[in-house]
Amino acid sequence: MTETLADPHLRFEAATAASGTPRDIVILGSTGSIGTQAIDVVLRNPDRFRVTGLSAAGGRVGLLAEQAHTLRVRTVAVAQADKVPALREALAARYGQGEPLPEILAGPDAATELAASECHSVLNGITGSIGLAPTLAALKAGRVLVLANKESLIVGGPLVREVAAPGQIVPVDSEHSALFQALLGGARREVRKLVVTASGGPFRGRTRQELTDVTPEQALAHPTWDMGPVVTINSATLVNKGLEVIEAHLLFDIPFERIDVVVHPQSYIHSMVEFTDGSTLAQASPPDMRMPISLGLGWPERVPDAAPGCDWTKAATWEFLPLDDEAFPSVGLARHVGGLGGTAPAVFNAANEECVAAFLQRKLPFNGIVDTVADVVAEHGTPARGTRLTVADVLEAEAWARSRARELAARAAHATAIPEARV
Repeated sequence: MTETLADPHLRFEAATAASGTPRDIVILGSTGSIGTQAIDVVLRNPDRFRVTGLSAAGGRVGLLAEQAHTLRVRTVAVAQADKVPALREALAARYGQGEPLPEILAGPDAATELAASECHSVLNGITGSIGLAPTLAALKAGRVLVLANKESLIVGGPLVREVAAPGQIVPVDSEHSALFQALLGGARREVRKLVVTASGGPFRGRTRQELTDVTPEQALAHPTWDMGPVVTINSATLVNKGLEVIEAHLLFDIPFERIDVVVHPQSYIHSMVEFTDGSTLAQASPPDMRMPISLGLGWPERVPDAAPGCDWTKAATWEFLPLDDEAFPSVGLARHVGGLGGTAPAVFNAANEECVAAFLQRKLPFNGIVDTVADVVAEHGTPARGTRLTVADVLEAEAWARSRARELAARAAHATAIPEARV
């Protein structure tokens, strides 16, 4: 069997505590959606997990301090250094007199430093490509990487592949966790295709023309998942699904032409693996991120009662529909970008983040998000083959893509009437 970054058949041996003691975990992005749900899993399983470090951007220092006190962590990292005084004050208000406060790391490299600290596993729940440096740090330090930050793998795929040992990454995205589990049903040579499911977002069934007047409020109203604004808008445009196709290719080393996307509105089947004998294995569970998070933290063991299971005593109907590539061209664009390789995925991701921000500020129409990203990708061109990718290359490509995306979005804003919120 060919070894891959996320091979469920392999067990990466990280340094661990003696048998019977909790596994030490670092959580990056602790105040976000993934981080808060991971903490819920930890608090309900104190015999299995112990959090030693937390990191956050700094926008919610009160919550970060509360988490640190509840979990009794050694270290707290905050990306915004100017938030340190407020964080110290929040910590002091929660810790009793004489109780030692946790160590504080601050600045843009704080999460990266924390990712390399002594622990068994690092859960990277940071949103965006800023998660790349912590991802690389955790891998280089020999930690198990529990990966929810898909962007770090997408923008730095070759860099991650260079330092990751086979089986060192356990994916947390519900789709990739599903593939990870279903792949246990056979050898890699027996895999015919991966089938990634998509809820279809809030605009499933609409034509491209019907998406013209979509407002930010409508796009943020996801029918199934409770996520942050960037991920929610990415789900509405299906950019998130395009990113997941690239991630699946990198994690499991399956060619793009053997990775399909199918719309499944109920979001109970999280993805499927079709094998060469015609059989398909699907992973099913109610839409609750605590299940894939717990699997990532506890792998290779499952955490009992991590999340509710399916109620098979009740009648239910599950639908599977083809993807409308005309209304949602993002998946096709992502396949193209993934095939280009090099810095193209970084350009795709960075341009999209800027376009999402412009849309949320009513400076770009909904359809303009992916259209503008496609224009930026086209201007970037085809990366030179055979050139070794560096972190500097990724950062330079991202900076250019962000700048160019802002220019094109500003130009579109002057030419287009952006719809206001509907009362």
